[in-house]
Amino acid sequence: MPRFAANLTMMFNEVPFLDRFAEAARAGFAGVEFLFPYEWKAEAIAERLRANALTQALFNMPPGDWAAGERGIACLPGREAEFTEGVETAVRYARALGCERIHAMAGLLPAGTERGHALHLYRRNIAAAARRLADDGLTLVIEPINTRDMPGYLLNHQREAHALVAEIGEPNLKVQMDFYHAQIMDGDLWRLFEANQGTVGHIQIASVPDRHEPDEGEVNYPWLFEKLDEAGYDGWVGCEYRPRGDTRAGLGWFTPQR
Repeated sequence: MPRFAANLTMMFNEVPFLDRFAEAARAGFAGVEFLFPYEWKAEAIAERLRANALTQALFNMPPGDWAAGERGIACLPGREAEFTEGVETAVRYARALGCERIHAMAGLLPAGTERGHALHLYRRNIAAAARRLADDGLTLVIEPINTRDMPGYLLNHQREAHALVAEIGEPNLKVQMDFYHAQIMDGDLWRLFEANQGTVGHIQIASVPDRHEPDEGEVNYPWLFEKLDEAGYDGWVGCEYRPRGDTRAGLGWFTPQR
């Protein structure tokens, strides 16, 4: 089976955030991911990782004003300095957490901004961020997000993201292939992975259409997991789903890895 990382933003919400690391370890996960660590001191998170022998698989760069509805700032005109500052903040956390992979959200297309202009700014910011992360041996990932869950998000299709990675040409720039978003926007998941495996830097999963445990809905995840093993995928698979109820009660699909 692939290496699974529990997404602590969505899973184990029965307890406070810093207690979710122990819950993930007790459930048998070897790795964790989450959206944003910045409400907590890096050392406090690092201590929970050490205490529970967990690997930090992924987290996101600062997204702008999340509470006000911002979903990343990489494509927003006039926010270049803030984006650059966010890169440095993320690198500091990555060092402390021993995390090798950071996701930069693109952002929502601003009203009155042409898509071509936003894409140009996005490419420039992402290329600069990838070069900066390379200095610390880190990988930068970008992720297409479906238009149903996040209307107006700049990047929606896997093939578009892989084309951008090829265009930018930084070797440490990869694509986050979330099978949930990809099924909604693209379908044909296995062929999509096969065609782009070389630039897939992280995978995430959830059922479609309801974004619950990967044991229901229209995607045959057990088959996909077998195919990922056969293809030699050795990266993490992030469990970015909303449990139907109690997190542990919904782990019947999961084989403990510890």
